[in-house]
Amino acid sequence: MENDLSHLRKEYSQRTLSKQVVYKDPLEQLRLWMDEAIRSETNEPNAMTLATADSEGRPSSRIVLLKDLNDQGLVFYTNYNSRKGMQIEANPLGSMVFFWPELERQVRAEGILEKTDQENSDEYFQSRPELSRLAAWASDQSSAIPNRSYLEERMKSISEQFKDQFIPRPPQWGGYILKPRRFEFWQGRRNRLHDRIEYYLYDEGWTIQRLAP
Repeated sequence: MENDLSHLRKEYSQRTLSKQVVYKDPLEQLRLWMDEAIRSETNEPNAMTLATADSEGRPSSRIVLLKDLNDQGLVFYTNYNSRKGMQIEANPLGSMVFFWPELERQVRAEGILEKTDQENSDEYFQSRPELSRLAAWASDQSSAIPNRSYLEERMKSISEQFKDQFIPRPPQWGGYILKPRRFEFWQGRRNRLHDRIEYYLYDEGWTIQRLAP
């Protein structure tokens, strides 16, 4: 039978993860694993699934790129008028998932999504390649368009508009930061007895516990 997914199975290695070896701060632990993912030449190591929900709790998810990891949380950039932007406006709860199959690792983060300040968004926008900056103006992200030609004509028009000029950040484009309240670090193990270490933020700080796989 074609596409019989029930027989797909991978045996994991003997890498381990325990409460005794992780950092007390989950953001430090994420930095460590991110660095190791980059060094291992994982494809798109900063790619993550971002899940949001609307005001009625209907979920939506997509892949975005982590662009900053600081002491406050995890930062990505997008169009505020996109579907994800509208959902965040209505319901700021969100979650992110990283998966690095080469390392047999997964990280989940949950928390509150907030816009970054305008200075931060301006600085990152100007660091982008010129064509990416122009594309942010050309695309009304998530809106219906008649065809590909429409988008290409928009890009051509915007390119002519800003020819030999400074390209400012569009007002509808900028950063979000996930301020986390929960993390889970998952390390694949043999026989599906995976290691799962959870961090949860209480008033007194982060608590760490092991979860059953």
